[in-house]
Amino acid sequence: MMDERALVRRIKRLSAGQAPGVVLGIGDDAAVFRPADGEDLVFTTDMLVEGVHFERDSHRPSDVGHKALARGLSDVAAMGAVPRFCLVSLALAPWCGERWVDGFYRGLMGLARSTGTALIGGDLSHSDKVTCDVVACGAVPCGEALRRGGARVGDLIFVSGSLGASALGLKCRKGAAWRRHLRPEPRLALGSFLRETLRATAAMDLSDGVSLDLRRLCEESGVAAELDGSLPIYPGATVAQALHGGEDYELVFTVSRGTVVPAEFGGLALNCIGRMVAGKPGSVSWGGQPLAALGYDHFRK
Repeated sequence: MMDERALVRRIKRLSAGQAPGVVLGIGDDAAVFRPADGEDLVFTTDMLVEGVHFERDSHRPSDVGHKALARGLSDVAAMGAVPRFCLVSLALAPWCGERWVDGFYRGLMGLARSTGTALIGGDLSHSDKVTCDVVACGAVPCGEALRRGGARVGDLIFVSGSLGASALGLKCRKGAAWRRHLRPEPRLALGSFLRETLRATAAMDLSDGVSLDLRRLCEESGVAAELDGSLPIYPGATVAQALHGGEDYELVFTVSRGTVVPAEFGGLALNCIGRMVAGKPGSVSWGGQPLAALGYDHFRK
C-alpha cells in the first residue's frame, strides 16, 4: 500500500482541473472557495460505510466512488442548487490496495466532472472497514433554495421517475435494476427546473423510501399527506419496495394547486401521487389508510 503523501499526490492528479470559484484546491491546509455575488451556498454531508451502503464482493470500487458523491449531489438537487465543489474523507481498510483506490476515485471523478463538481480537498485515514464521508456544496440565488418546509394544505405531491428500482436491484443483483442501485443519478437538472420554472413549494430526495421521506417533509411543513393509492413503480418491483425500499434518489416535490406540471422532464416522468391535507403534521395515508413509515432508518432495531 502506498504512503499517505503518495496517495495525496495520486488523488490530486486524478482530480486535476479547477472549477469557477475555486481559489485554492488540494495541497494546502484548507481549500479556498469564493462564491459569486448574490449566491447562497448549500452544504450537505453523506457517509458511505462498508457493510451498510456497499459490499466489497459485489460493488466495484468505481461504483462505490460514484455512489459516494451521487448521494450528496442528490441532496444538492433537492435544494434546486447547482453543484460547486466537494470534499472527500476516506478511511481505508487493510484489504484496500492501489487498484481499489484508483477505481474509487475514477468513479467519483467521473460523476464530478459530468456535473461540474470540483474535488477540492478532504482527509485520509484507516479503519477496519472502508468509510467515506463526502461534503457537497451547491449554489442557488439568494433566498431561493427549495426546502422541506414550504408545502401547504392543497398542494399536489409529485415524484420523479419510478420507485423501487434500487430495492429490486439489491435483491436480484442483475439487470437494469442492479445498475440503478449501483449508479444512482442525482436529478440536478430537475431540481433547477423545480425551482426556476415550476416554483415548487417544497422538495426533498428519496433516499430512505417515500413512506419515511414524505413523512419528514410533512413534519417540516406542518401538514399531512393523502396519497391516492397509485405509484409509478419500477417494472418488476413490488409495492413494498416502491414505498419503503429507499436509495432511488428520485425527487418528491409539491406544487400549488393549478400549477401546470409536464408529464415528463428530460425524459423523466413526473407523476402526481396525492395532495397535502390538514391533519397531524407528518401523518401520511395511502388509499385511505394510515401508511407506516417503514423506510430505511439506521437506528431502528
